[in-house]
Amino acid sequence: MAALLALAALLPSALGQANTSYVNYSIEANPDLWPLCVATLPLSFPNCSTGPLSSQLICDQSATPHERAANLISLLTLEELIANTGNSGLGVPRLGLPPYQVWSEALHGLDRANFTDDGAYEWATSFPQPILTTAALNRTLIHQIASIISTQGRAFNNAGRYGLDVYAPNINAFRHPVWGRGQETPGEDVTLAAAYAYEYITGIQGDESHLKLAATAKHFAGYDLENWHNHSRLGNDVTISAQDLSEYYTPQFHVAARDAHVHSVMCSYNAVNGVPTCASSYLLQTLLRDTFSFVPDGYVSSDCDAVYNIYNPHAYAASEAQAAADALRAGTDIDCGTTYQWHFNESIAAGEISRSEIESGLIRLYTTLVQLGYFDPTPSPYRSLSWTDVRTTDAWNISYEAAVQGIVLLKNTHATLPLTTPPTNTSLALIGPWANATTQLQGNYYGTAPYLISPLTAFQSAGYPVHFAPGTAIATTNTTGFPAALAAAHAADVIIYAGGIDNTIEAEALDRESLGWPGNQLTLIQELATYAGAARKPLIVLQMGGGQVDSSALKQNPNVSALLWGGYPGQSGGAALRDILTGVRAPAGRLVTTQYPAEYAESFSALEMSLRPDRATGNPGQTYKWYTGEAVYPFGYGLFYTSFEESSSSSSSSSSSSSSSSSTNETQTRRYHIPDILATPHPETVSITQKGLFNFTAHITNTGSMASDYTAMLFATTRDAGPAPYPEKWLVGWDRLGGVEVGETRELRVEVPIGALARVDTNGDWVVYPGRYEVGLNLERRVVVEVVLEGGEGVVLRWPVAEGAEGAE
Repeated sequence: MAALLALAALLPSALGQANTSYVNYSIEANPDLWPLCVATLPLSFPNCSTGPLSSQLICDQSATPHERAANLISLLTLEELIANTGNSGLGVPRLGLPPYQVWSEALHGLDRANFTDDGAYEWATSFPQPILTTAALNRTLIHQIASIISTQGRAFNNAGRYGLDVYAPNINAFRHPVWGRGQETPGEDVTLAAAYAYEYITGIQGDESHLKLAATAKHFAGYDLENWHNHSRLGNDVTISAQDLSEYYTPQFHVAARDAHVHSVMCSYNAVNGVPTCASSYLLQTLLRDTFSFVPDGYVSSDCDAVYNIYNPHAYAASEAQAAADALRAGTDIDCGTTYQWHFNESIAAGEISRSEIESGLIRLYTTLVQLGYFDPTPSPYRSLSWTDVRTTDAWNISYEAAVQGIVLLKNTHATLPLTTPPTNTSLALIGPWANATTQLQGNYYGTAPYLISPLTAFQSAGYPVHFAPGTAIATTNTTGFPAALAAAHAADVIIYAGGIDNTIEAEALDRESLGWPGNQLTLIQELATYAGAARKPLIVLQMGGGQVDSSALKQNPNVSALLWGGYPGQSGGAALRDILTGVRAPAGRLVTTQYPAEYAESFSALEMSLRPDRATGNPGQTYKWYTGEAVYPFGYGLFYTSFEESSSSSSSSSSSSSSSSSTNETQTRRYHIPDILATPHPETVSITQKGLFNFTAHITNTGSMASDYTAMLFATTRDAGPAPYPEKWLVGWDRLGGVEVGETRELRVEVPIGALARVDTNGDWVVYPGRYEVGLNLERRVVVEVVLEGGEGVVLRWPVAEGAEGAE
């Protein structure tokens, strides 16, 4: 309580503690957050049985959540109201309302949890980073991970060590490959990002009638750089056309709001078309609430200090009080920061805002807390969760499962992998800055893990004699470790190099300047490859980290036997990598980002947000959908240890009542009349775009010698439907078939919805155009369905027009 009182004492003297140094946040990418913002608060539940609130409507479970929250907020004085508008809400002692911390993290496990030093609540499961989990192409896995995080978070909350809402998931698409936070995302494809958002959010939130935790979809919108060329994320003002905003930067938030019913959305640091997102009524009201159907009492939180950034560095507001008023009026309900708490009194005195406007934001937050059972004297379904449940869910070993399912095999010459000789007959040289990785395995936004299994530990525990030598660091030019690395290679039967990038060069507030292998790693690998070729030893390279590096030299080098991408694989990462290399598990992940050649990042500005190729700016097209160059390894690439035969399935069926079909060899043709399919009733879906058009089916036969999962991506192409330019291809569906045995044939069935074939026009409208489309299986396109759409074009989603600066094209 003493610490809480000390924090509360900050409020009366706020004006004297305001930022007077005026840091140039146009360059500095890290906000200098005040202690009140980052505080660990003493958390507890309100006493609705015998406490001061027990006789109030807030404690009446027969009233609606909104009514209960409105009652609570009406009881607060103006000073009490303002004191609870930040992420660190100070509560109201006279009412028995405890302090509440909005800011908890759950990107891939609990972070900002109040872990103990020993015993119960000393750790929580640390899953792989989302970019690796998504590479598994397993929706159920995403949902299960989120559900486990939610169970563990709720258990920690019951012990007063975690909040009830979380600042996750990060569903911005990984547009530009230098972005330091791409590791947090589901990758560069917006359709995958939307699916990830749905599975993660529904896993976190649980049963809608009894919220488990409240998820926060972030960062809305157009946020995908940190400090590229000294352009700080805090001050970036990006120009995004209506077409690109509708097609790429917001669909995942539409799904999060409309379909997953996310209860919170975070506005981002950057400005879009001249308006900071946390001050944008177009984003927060016109799009989020009016178009995307955000839940009625869902709340918007700013990113941390983004309200202050409306003033500095955006200079959109002339003062911090004006910034606070602009954000509140636009629809930012909660300030992750202290600008609201320190400056709302000024805003009110200036006539910029009213008490009722402040109340509206807090009612939304506390309506969510009511739905989470925060005020219920009768225990909610989750009040009994405890440390035992944390231990139980961790023991399911889903972190390991996510890692082995997501790892991608990029090269495997002469079937070098898997390593099949027994450990007693195989000595290993384990070299590189990831060889003994521990906390590196977690990436960013991580808490204390129960254990961290490095590759070195994993191989040693399996009985392999290991010759270990780091050789070099991630980004050094120091070569003093090279001799020891080469000596280890000489002493071993198999050489494994584990390196790439990590959070020393890709992180929050830190973008990469190059797509090449950093430091002298590539030089060391080339020396190892020269020796391996001469000695006829296999050299296996593990390319680690969230973003891709240009591995063209390794792809082309015949002495590099195998290459794998392992992302940030979490607490069991070393065991997962070992088991993939040794064939205990078979790889089936696929890249969810493009591996570009290094010159891609040097050919145009990363601040160029337009996706389509533009010769004038040097933009070759962004993401696999529009990129006109040749990738080192393309989006969707991934090899298997076994071989699969893919063939058309005669059971291909239509989800639409208006179609005809024929089949020749491996290509099927289906015809649809656009007015008919758009007029088809769709009571099972919110939008006609979600209604299935047809089921893509194929027979998948394991013709190799090893059981394996099989992963599928379906890509659409067209060269005559709608206006040019035409995308290179775009993702319309995917799936994972588990455990296909040798000789077994399984049917792949993926529903392709109507909206998957829609294209976005220059107004931002989603349009189904007449023309010929092809939907092909994976990059090889061994099975193709030709879709012919006839009749007049039909708009399936009308994009709202922005006014003024926000309508910039």
